[in-house]
Amino acid sequence: MKAQFGIIGGTGVYEPDLLEDLETIDMDTPYGPAVMQAGTYRGRRIAFLPRHGPGHQTPPHRVNYRANIWALKELGVTQVLATAAVGSLQPDIAPGSLVIVDNFLDFTKTRPVTFFESGRVVHVDMTDPYCGRLRQALAKTARRLGLAVRAGGTYVCVEGPRFETTAEIRLFQAFGGHVVGMTSVPEVVLAKEAELCYATVCMVTNYGAGIGAADGTAGAPEPLTHQEVLKVMGQSVHRIRELFLETIAVLGSERPCRCPQAVSGQAPLGQRHGDTGDGKGEQGNGSNVAGLHVPGSGSGGRGEPDGAGGDRP
Repeated sequence: MKAQFGIIGGTGVYEPDLLEDLETIDMDTPYGPAVMQAGTYRGRRIAFLPRHGPGHQTPPHRVNYRANIWALKELGVTQVLATAAVGSLQPDIAPGSLVIVDNFLDFTKTRPVTFFESGRVVHVDMTDPYCGRLRQALAKTARRLGLAVRAGGTYVCVEGPRFETTAEIRLFQAFGGHVVGMTSVPEVVLAKEAELCYATVCMVTNYGAGIGAADGTAGAPEPLTHQEVLKVMGQSVHRIRELFLETIAVLGSERPCRCPQAVSGQAPLGQRHGDTGDGKGEQGNGSNVAGLHVPGSGSGGRGEPDGAGGDRP
């Protein structure tokens, strides 16, 4: 089974009753397994991938981002809409807001951040990390549906799983950040390396530590808890779901943006190192894809055996 569109998010975004011909897909990738649900919505084949894995069991710093993006690419997905719960870094971005981010700052520390680790040196341009065409489609659909969204903003990605200190929040504000979360990097980078169109809509669940609201009221007097985050997410998830499905319903298959050529011919993902185009390239004993040698096909020879999901936290 193939799918053209992908949705990455939590279980709340996914409603099985909305899709026809539903099936579960267990994908084995060179980086480990990935599990997806796939079905049809208004003639569009959509794959839903729970970033944290089934049951939201994987913390953000342990998400197997490479397996997830590889699996979507393998399934035929070319356009991906992702959601993430975030904290606000600005008083005028209140909890409950939706933000279509257009840039990021990376403060992660330990995560594998690329598919291209050996064979060839590949430098991917990140001038437009979140596909501008998809962002425009999301904003246009939001206006049509009467959904309030903020078009544009910088996502500060931290390692997690802890929340941020007040000093960190002040630093992120000074650097021009708008929201802070734990999952957009390396997901957005890997999607670009895979030459997928990728956009993220953030659900703001809280103010960052020490930030007061725009009306001058103080920030939350009690420490932030994961339960509070989930509560606000539950209030926003139906808007995200409607926005994503209605956007996918009007998207075409053509991609007149730079995403399909993001690697600029250096070593497109899926092209075996040494291929001449006749399917007879060198394969050796493992998967030699895009100049990246992944040893063996057995479980003992795979890359990071991380989990399969991730949000705030």
